[in-house]
Amino acid sequence: MGMLGAGAVVAGVPVAALLFLLAMRWAPVAPTLFAIGMTVLAAMLFALRWSRDVQVLSGTIRRVGADESASQPGQPVLPGMQRLAGDLERLARRSAARSALIEQLRRADGTVVERLPDPLIVLAADRSVGRANSAARAAFGADMPAVLRHPELRAAIDRAFASETTETADMTLPVPVPREVHAAVVPMDPPIADGGRAVVVLSDRTRERAVERMRADFVANVSHELRTPLASLIGFIDTLRGPAADDPPAQQRFLAIMGEQAARMNRLIDDLLSLSRIELVEHQPPSGSVDLGELATRLIAGFEPRLRERSVQLDVRIQGDLPAVVGDADQLVQVLQNLLDNAVKYGREGGTVRFEIAAAAGRAGAVITVTDQGAGIPREHLPRLTERFYRVDTSRSRAAGGTGLGLAIVKHIVNRHRGQLSIESEEGVGTTVRVWLPQTVAQRPVASDIPA
Repeated sequence: MGMLGAGAVVAGVPVAALLFLLAMRWAPVAPTLFAIGMTVLAAMLFALRWSRDVQVLSGTIRRVGADESASQPGQPVLPGMQRLAGDLERLARRSAARSALIEQLRRADGTVVERLPDPLIVLAADRSVGRANSAARAAFGADMPAVLRHPELRAAIDRAFASETTETADMTLPVPVPREVHAAVVPMDPPIADGGRAVVVLSDRTRERAVERMRADFVANVSHELRTPLASLIGFIDTLRGPAADDPPAQQRFLAIMGEQAARMNRLIDDLLSLSRIELVEHQPPSGSVDLGELATRLIAGFEPRLRERSVQLDVRIQGDLPAVVGDADQLVQVLQNLLDNAVKYGREGGTVRFEIAAAAGRAGAVITVTDQGAGIPREHLPRLTERFYRVDTSRSRAAGGTGLGLAIVKHIVNRHRGQLSIESEEGVGTTVRVWLPQTVAQRPVASDIPA
């Protein structure tokens, strides 16, 4: 209602009464007209004040609705309007306090979700990713949409949305390394503060399952691989107690063989324990940064005795300004040591081993290349070289002191580092092993295939 309308409402009845008195000649003309004018003037002044007070209160109501401060320049003048303004101010303060509490709870909710140790993904009503906590981003990164498309998890999400009850799923993720994950899909009704309609909690069970398998594998592997050296030791001990008890030359020969067998068992146990430790953390990529050039230089300096023993020349080519790679320094030392050890052990005696580290061509990272001049490996054996205890020539491998675990250890370490391993060999020419390791995240562009 405008100011004129408000004035007409206020002045209408008294003006009409005065006009009636004037029409009936019950009141003198001049005083009556003066009364009518004063009534209209008073009504217009009241309407003006009333209209301004209404505007003040309207502004206050709009600010309360927008969660803004209710206070503003100017206050209502009319007593009733003043009381209403006071009520609105109290309402605004309570509304602001509630809004602040809700915002605080929302921030606390976000903090709790972000800091949970298990990966957690919030799904919107259309089942897209609303948000994910730091554990989920670290564990899956850009692969998160692919994880949610996994058939087992997708079926659990569909069941949870349909039934409004918590559903679970167990699934195996094949890349970048095999992982076993337990998923729980929890519907949210009503939705959470950011509109999420369901929460997916992912628990990595890879380590627990690996421990279970490892117990069985360790017993089976140890019982199989230790049987031969243990039988030899028992046989030599019986011989030393019997026929060779008074034969010092035989004793020396047998003790030397027993020492070799005991050393082989010790290497075997060390390699098995090392492989078990690597497999336990294979699903967790390392977070450190390693300078491969510096690492290789230190390792090569300690390799001189082995090279002299086999009369092998080592051709070292380490590129300057190598990119830093993502890595666990201790494990990468194992990779370099096993590759060099195999090249020296199975390469040609008196030959040359080429050891090269260079920046990868066409992708971010570094490539380690080790080439020997040995007898080479038949093509049909190449796919199985990284299997546990797989040997191309069992007698030659054991004579050289091999445990059959070196390349298996290399494979699992490379997998943990999200790298790639390739082996090429030509009979009568030699074998080349290449390992690509990715560059640190801060420097890493898009990667492509391992260079030939």
